[in-house]
Amino acid sequence: MQKINLDLGENSYNIFIGKNYFNKIAGMIVDEFKYQKIVIVTDDNVEKLYLSDLLQGFNNLNISTFSYTVEAGEKSKSIRVLENLYQYFTECHLTRKDLIIALGGGVIGDLAGFAAATFLRGVDFIQIPTSLLSQVDSSVGGKVAVNLPQGKNLVGNFYQPKAVYIDVHVLSTLDRREFISGMAEVVKYAFIEDKTLFDDLMTYDLTSIEDHIIPIIRRCVEIKAQVVERDEKESGERMLLNFGHTIGHAIEKLTSYSKFNHGEAVGMGMVYFFRAMRARGMMTQETYDLSMALLEKYELDTYESYDIDELVEASKLDKKSDKDKLNIILLESIGKAYIKSVDFDWFREFILEGTC
Repeated sequence: MQKINLDLGENSYNIFIGKNYFNKIAGMIVDEFKYQKIVIVTDDNVEKLYLSDLLQGFNNLNISTFSYTVEAGEKSKSIRVLENLYQYFTECHLTRKDLIIALGGGVIGDLAGFAAATFLRGVDFIQIPTSLLSQVDSSVGGKVAVNLPQGKNLVGNFYQPKAVYIDVHVLSTLDRREFISGMAEVVKYAFIEDKTLFDDLMTYDLTSIEDHIIPIIRRCVEIKAQVVERDEKESGERMLLNFGHTIGHAIEKLTSYSKFNHGEAVGMGMVYFFRAMRARGMMTQETYDLSMALLEKYELDTYESYDIDELVEASKLDKKSDKDKLNIILLESIGKAYIKSVDFDWFREFILEGTC
């Protein structure tokens, strides 16, 4: 098993990466943290696969453990579901000395993490991510949130977990579409930070990558941990991690969070930006071709046309916007990204050029 420490002073924590150690996680948590009561939050897909084993692990250690299951999917990241979760916490008599565990993918991590951040003004929580997307990205860094009808992750907080336990064996039960969704975040790290990772990914495919998944996850987690250590609250550099997300979130909103999963939308957001950068002369044809080849290799090169004004309007509630400006993420070259502050008229014309 490998361990990465995310150094945030008193909010520091360890991220464990390994294979086939899921049945040991309960013991590791109890040995390290000494909690007496635990609430596990999961969804109805993960519940069938892993909840009983985790519950049994804690029960064997005489820990009072409860569980709460929500419907799988982005629509569970809502104020309504959050309120129901708060109600369940009160029924369990959860206190600040207890623990909340997020067992699931990015939706569960965001929902349970935000509930932990806000219930009783803060209850400890731990991430046990079960999707590739959550293992390489969302479980690390402490961004937790729920959605509003007006946009994604508009009600949220920065609230770090006490630990993250990544067992890559659980990916064996992930369906192909969800695995591809996670690859959107993997290729994002290659584009913004690591040309070597990009080159490695170009030599794999959706089948062979499974043999290299631990070092790939470790590299993504290392990149994110280093960025978060330098900019925990996303005041600058951490914005780079949102490459592809501005348009991706807008597409999710315009399709009512039902047509595409998060990774698919982020992949499309990258396609929109690659097309626009090429059209604007900010990216060479060679770099464009290489970038699109990587997306195509992992089936992330989908492009659908949307009304430009609707896309821009949906982007106005992006968390990287500032009054009449929007901070967008562009590539200087593969493996090197930068932040550009633009007004919405510029952004509209930029996206429009890529659709021509």
